Amino acid sequence: MTIKVLLVDDQPLLRLAFSMTLDSQPDLEVAGEAGDGEEAVRLAAERPVDVVLMDVRMPGTDGIEATRRIVGQRPDTKVLILTTFDLDEYAFAGLRAGASGFLLKNAEPDELLAAIRCVAAGDAVVSPRVTRRLLDTFASHLPADGRGATRGEEAVAALTARERSVLIQVARGLSNAEIAAALTLAEATVKTHVSRILLKLGLRDRVQAVVYAYENRLVQPT
Repeated sequence: MTIKVLLVDDQPLLRLAFSMTLDSQPDLEVAGEAGDGEEAVRLAAERPVDVVLMDVRMPGTDGIEATRRIVGQRPDTKVLILTTFDLDEYAFAGLRAGASGFLLKNAEPDELLAAIRCVAAGDAVVSPRVTRRLLDTFASHLPADGRGATRGEEAVAALTARERSVLIQVARGLSNAEIAAALTLAEATVKTHVSRILLKLGLRDRVQAVVYAYENRLVQPT
């Protein structure tokens, strides 16, 4: 299957570099290029796109708002945030808006290609531990958007007590094996619980589960 990628960055030379890297791969195809968030939203709506490489700091409609709109209109489209620093409030805001991960702009080509394939397959690029570090650092500094409150309480109430416990452990950055040890469960059972949690909450991956848990105050920044 060919993975269709939309490149979004206000620097044409950077888009060219990304395009050349992707064009060298038989399973990747550049589906389009956008120089700002508004154009990215339009292109993502007009054509099939599997992964969006999204710069966050752009004039006009920035990458955060573009990510929120693209994920809202195309839930199956994955967004990979491009950022300059690994501990960055823009990266945090991008994950909160629905991105499946973030990548440093100076990442090696092999790392970029692996990240695109990873999110296209439905996995998250950043680990829950890194996500938690971002949330602990920036959650108190960003205004709430109301999203968690409006969608969260009823969905959380639908979780079983065990699922809620597993979600809290996921939000703390634990792996399935670590959760199994902490809760005295089989690792396969934890995996099943995680899958059910994501399904019930309408989340795509563990990173989104961490963000969700923070938004709904199941865990607090440390």
